Amino acid sequence: MASNPTVNVQIVTYNSANDIAECLNAVQQQSYPIKEVVVIDNAASDGTVDRVRTYMKNANINNIQLVLNPSNTGFAPAHNQGIRLTQSDYVLVLNPDVQLGTEYVERLVEVMEHRPEVGSATGLLILKSTPDIVDSTGLAMNGIWRAFDRGAGEPVSQWRVSGEVFGVSGAAALYRRAMIDEISIAGEFFDEDFFAYKEDVDVAWRANLLGWKAYYCAEAVATHERGWKKGSRHSQPLFIRQYSYINRYKMIYKNLSGYRWIKSLPKLLAYELASNGYMLLREPKVLGAWKGFIHKLPELREKRQGIKKRLKL
Repeated sequence: MASNPTVNVQIVTYNSANDIAECLNAVQQQSYPIKEVVVIDNAASDGTVDRVRTYMKNANINNIQLVLNPSNTGFAPAHNQGIRLTQSDYVLVLNPDVQLGTEYVERLVEVMEHRPEVGSATGLLILKSTPDIVDSTGLAMNGIWRAFDRGAGEPVSQWRVSGEVFGVSGAAALYRRAMIDEISIAGEFFDEDFFAYKEDVDVAWRANLLGWKAYYCAEAVATHERGWKKGSRHSQPLFIRQYSYINRYKMIYKNLSGYRWIKSLPKLLAYELASNGYMLLREPKVLGAWKGFIHKLPELREKRQGIKKRLKL
């Protein structure tokens, strides 16, 4: 590389004791130098903090900053907290249940240094339990604004070609600081109203609107435990299911403008009737999330206007 850009890694933990040491060890073994690792703990009660401190002591590591939040602020606010604490050229947002391959950061930085229009990048995330199966190769969005992890559940052998994608999964995402600064609204990169779930999709959509590209590098490999497994939805707390449901509507309200939705209206209406009908019959309490949406509408409106103003610049 022509330059030596700095990279910080930030990890938000919440009852992550079983994963955090392995995650940190993989970060420390990166072939590309990591300036600092910021661990933001959201009031874990399972000994996560002790595991981090023990790792730091035993490994004699001095580039880890441990931030202790008195309560669970959520994924999005905690990562914004980490972003504000650092000034590196790149920020790797990392889940504690992800273990990076040794060249993960190096491969992504190399791509992004050669392509200045790329503001975010990800590698090939594979399932830890079945390493021949894809977890994510980036994010895709369909015509009714539902986002998916590309390649999820498919054989790794089918995803060996690198290229541009709609966005990157927040499980192991490398973001360019210049993009973070440019697309943040009211000082927030991740929308803090989201708490958790789909905040990475919202960022990807906003970045696309403002002219930034996202990239999937097949040579950068990591494994992901994947906390919310298929079939485990009903085991999640109600407030988490509510955030997962309502955050899609928040990002549609903020990012969709003009008449782009008209051509998709029939499919959109069919999907909304089916999905909300299901919620009404099977999970009616999830629909209570609309109260929060209405309460937050003035703030969401300001963020929508902030994006529209950027589009006109």
